Amino acid sequence: MRVDWSEEEVMLRDMLSRYMAENCAFEQRPARIAAGFDRARWHELAELGVLGVPFAEADGGSGFGARGALILMEAAGRALTTEPLLAALVGGTALTHGATEAQRAEWLPRLIAGDALFAFAHAEPGARSNVSLVRTVARRGAGGWVLDGGKTMVHAAPDTDWIVLSARTGGAEGDREGISLFRVPRDAEGLSVTAYRTIDGLDAGEVALGGVALPADALLGEEGAAFSAIERTLDLAAFAVCAEALGAIAALNERCLAHCRAREAFGQTLARFQAIQHRLVDMHVSQEQAGALTLKTAAAFAGSDAVRRRMVSACKVQVAQEAAFVGKHAVQLHGAMGMTEELDVGHYFRKLMLVQALFGGSDHHLRRFLAHGEA
Repeated sequence: MRVDWSEEEVMLRDMLSRYMAENCAFEQRPARIAAGFDRARWHELAELGVLGVPFAEADGGSGFGARGALILMEAAGRALTTEPLLAALVGGTALTHGATEAQRAEWLPRLIAGDALFAFAHAEPGARSNVSLVRTVARRGAGGWVLDGGKTMVHAAPDTDWIVLSARTGGAEGDREGISLFRVPRDAEGLSVTAYRTIDGLDAGEVALGGVALPADALLGEEGAAFSAIERTLDLAAFAVCAEALGAIAALNERCLAHCRAREAFGQTLARFQAIQHRLVDMHVSQEQAGALTLKTAAAFAGSDAVRRRMVSACKVQVAQEAAFVGKHAVQLHGAMGMTEELDVGHYFRKLMLVQALFGGSDHHLRRFLAHGEA
């Protein structure tokens, strides 16, 4: 696939590749996961400009937009990095679209500088992919707000400093109107996090809120008008997961090719068998198809809401399908060792299996794709 990357985008890709190769090698992964979130390493990423890649220059970022997010998350997926880059990207996007100009000016530079990690919490138990189904409520209290409810599958919840959290301030349970965003400190009284590791080894958690008192300025943007910002944030999150999967697919294809060229059976390398050659070609075609659609989807973020929704849903379905295909065959080509802890192939496979589940499954995105007609 021929892609016209700008000189700045090529430099960004090269810088990320070098950094990940030197600092995120697979051999380091067990120790990094055991050590947890490393603030020093996070500030190092900030000093390199990594955390500001997708955000506008007016907000203190580098202005690479969705293409920058693609480059960043593809590099993260290829390296199986343990840093909460997805959480920071999604949390920052929620601030970008949900906060006022003054709030963005105050908080986004802190995120970009690595001084404050923001996680995004919207999904709730039982809501599945219904974006407007928000049961967490925010009531006006003495001088501010009081929040009650819970959120599920919050990336980086155990490590974050702040949570950008959706709560209903008006309307009925499933209404689009009446949903607001709040900036909630991780250590707020009445907020608890049940931490766990996702199957790809990263930190996440369930968030419970019981009478969490917040000041009036904890409200982000206009009261009751956050649905559009939430939808844009979830679209960016789904797109970022696809970009991360693209990096994992590319890494698996490289490893499978090298393995088949080195491994011998019946007096010749696996790569000499025609059936194996066909499989490797099909895996490469999957990578190209996923890459082409993901790049096209990046451009859709500059278009209308309808175009963005349709392209994100198409990308999510297609990339999940290609990820499952490549992951399955990569494990099979490596035989019994394909799922061992010592080999990175199994870890890439687990990463790819999350693509279908995160930020809306294939059934949801197929329905949304069809609902928006031709875009």
